[in-house]
Amino acid sequence: MADLEKSEDRTSWHAPTFVDASAVSEHVADHTEDAVEGGTKGWLTVFGSFLALFCTFGQLNSFGTFQSWYADHQLSHESPSVISWIGSLQLWVFFFSGGLIGRLFDERGPKALMALGTALLVVSVMITSVLSSYPAFLVVQGIIFGLGAGLLFYPSLAAVSSHFQRYRGRALGTAMAGSGLGGVVYPIMFRRLFSEVGFGWAVRISGFIDLALCLVALATVTARVPENRQPRRWFESKLLEDLAFKLVVGGSVFISFGLFIPNFYIVDYATAHGVSSTTAFYVLAIMNAASTVGRLAPPLLSDKRGHFNLIVPCAFLSGLAALVLWTTAHSRLGIIAFSVLFGFFSGGFNALIIPCVAQISDPETTGTRIGMLYTLISFSSMGGGPAAGALLRRMGGSFIGLIALSGSSIIVGSIILFWAGRCKNSGMLAR
Repeated sequence: MADLEKSEDRTSWHAPTFVDASAVSEHVADHTEDAVEGGTKGWLTVFGSFLALFCTFGQLNSFGTFQSWYADHQLSHESPSVISWIGSLQLWVFFFSGGLIGRLFDERGPKALMALGTALLVVSVMITSVLSSYPAFLVVQGIIFGLGAGLLFYPSLAAVSSHFQRYRGRALGTAMAGSGLGGVVYPIMFRRLFSEVGFGWAVRISGFIDLALCLVALATVTARVPENRQPRRWFESKLLEDLAFKLVVGGSVFISFGLFIPNFYIVDYATAHGVSSTTAFYVLAIMNAASTVGRLAPPLLSDKRGHFNLIVPCAFLSGLAALVLWTTAHSRLGIIAFSVLFGFFSGGFNALIIPCVAQISDPETTGTRIGMLYTLISFSSMGGGPAAGALLRRMGGSFIGLIALSGSSIIVGSIILFWAGRCKNSGMLAR
């Protein structure tokens, strides 16, 4: 941080900032001794985290492929809305588990948590390959897989944060790109394998891939423990008393409510507007591919321009893209254009939210706060899809209502994040 003063000058001259630079100096100085800029262990941790997120988010994002298969095969007697609860439960368990997992990370580090996560993830995938009943899918693919994914996701990202400060956005963005890439690869892989080798072996092959990648992640992810770390209570209300953190959580609740709606409904929207089912499937893959780029470029810029200075426009433009572009996208080209832009800006938000939380937190509480954030947004993340579906039914199949819900909630959340950036004590500037 020897260049802090210079970096402050560059930021105030080249980019608009939301707070006065002088509000940051003391906060950054407190963290200087606790931060190491990467090194071999740091970048190996980024690599391992990339693999862990590839496996976890890659399969979370591929549930639409499973839903389509189940509707025609194992669960053909169930309605699509009933089947969708498997994916919703999976996502909710993944998010809700963050609070406890983050606290355990601060106490014990990443290794034991990721080892348990690897075991749960692989076992749940292997068992899923032989299931045929709805309750079993709920338990195994919904609950156990969701928990295994959380045990890999949160410790690996919190570990990355412990190795970086000045280039934290770049490091976390690189790791988060694994989730976007997995969101492209897994759906395409499942779609091909289901038809070529059948459901059972397709899922088992993914399980073997998960095992190999997670073992590499387990071997490479490490965390830097702050010196003189003091024992802490399991729950500290003071972690919720910081206004900046409250606003970040509040903004994220609104954003997460609307952010997943395009992922859930873009395929149905494309089909309803005359796009073939095969092409409509690839629209979602295009959105996930654009998200991968969005998880790399904005975080790279944020290390110089400020994490909050980038996350606010990324969130705002995601909402604006939904309200302006999605509502007018009636051709294949228009739908693809919306998917690219929304994927890019939403990916930027997803990659930058953790650097923002880490920036306003002490090193020894970063894991806990990241977990608390995801626990609190678990309910809004789960509620957005069903709420959009209810609007779709109520409006007789018109998508205007769910699009308005998605875009407006994201924009409201971006305004709250802007408020968080205005907090003088938020420690938010170029670093």
